[in-house]
Amino acid sequence: MATPLKLGIVGAGSIALRSPLAHLAVGDFKDDLVLGAICDPVPGRAKAAAEKFGVPGHFESFDEMVAKGDFDVATVCSPIGVHFEQGMKLIGAGKHVHFNKTMTTTKDEADRIIAAAAKQKVKLVASPGQMLRPQNLRTRKLILDGAIGQLSWAAVGAGFGSYHQNEGVRQGTDVLTNIDPSWYFRKPGGGPLYDMTVYGLHTLTGVLGPARKVTAMSGVLVGEREFKGRKVTCDADDNTVILLDFGKNAYAFVHGTAAGQVNTGGWGVPDYYGTGGAISGVKLNGKPFDYPGKEKDPHGHGIGLLRHAKGKHADMEEMHVFEDIMQLVDLVREGVPTSATAEHARHVVEIFEAAYRSAQTGKAQDLTSTFEAPAGA
Repeated sequence: MATPLKLGIVGAGSIALRSPLAHLAVGDFKDDLVLGAICDPVPGRAKAAAEKFGVPGHFESFDEMVAKGDFDVATVCSPIGVHFEQGMKLIGAGKHVHFNKTMTTTKDEADRIIAAAAKQKVKLVASPGQMLRPQNLRTRKLILDGAIGQLSWAAVGAGFGSYHQNEGVRQGTDVLTNIDPSWYFRKPGGGPLYDMTVYGLHTLTGVLGPARKVTAMSGVLVGEREFKGRKVTCDADDNTVILLDFGKNAYAFVHGTAAGQVNTGGWGVPDYYGTGGAISGVKLNGKPFDYPGKEKDPHGHGIGLLRHAKGKHADMEEMHVFEDIMQLVDLVREGVPTSATAEHARHVVEIFEAAYRSAQTGKAQDLTSTFEAPAGA
């Protein structure tokens, strides 16, 4: 049996604690992937995480981990605004990389990431892998087959609320439970688009294919937040509404707002409307539709149907992130293709960047990136 890959974890914050560290601690994937190294700039946090989860190497310096850490693949769990810089250094060191959402903040950064990976002959996977879920593949097939007639429009989005301030992993006093969420509200990389809308937009574009044009309005609605009695100044846009043009006069409404949710199918699940009906969640014209594994998916979210959602994992937090990491592992070890591609992530990044530019200029923005949408099922 081939030697398992070793994982380097960039950042020991909320997502790292709840996904790669927690899931790999179960021990049932040790033939494929084991913990190798972890870094975090907060004094003592990487050391504490390493001691709790049994990570062989821990570092406060990212650069030191890249230089001295023993790992083959990396998952970038740091704030979105530093993904590009860290990703380029990892690729330059010959590491295969999984990017947590969102991969980068600009299309140019995404282009450079993809080009560097090709030059170094390393593999990339980018979250969120929404099209790994069979109900989304089935939705794509239904729409392509005309189940709702000619597509008219779709809607998806998310409201920021106070989710991050209230996460349990941030309410304690020790270094692993007092994780500061302030970066979510600041540039670069903060705001609900990169953090929350990204899920629904990956699904929407995965189902409908690449968008062609963007128009948007955007701004900062909540200029100050509070975390543990401390005021946090917010400069990242938190109230953005977007219109997407998919061609043939089919459109979509997408939002990343300070509050509220427009879609009815569930958080981050688009609604699709056509001349012959509608799809909302896992219902076609109000009636549940079939998809592979439906009998094992009582909640209709597809988490338990992901390839690596075995045993305890299906009921653990952030299973979808762990799945994306394991997609990279299977790609590197066995050449198994994945729909969680950097090209898809780049297209979503370009939509966000173009939306902000449209809001600033008052003009519609053409999109230039594309990706290969998966086949429906």
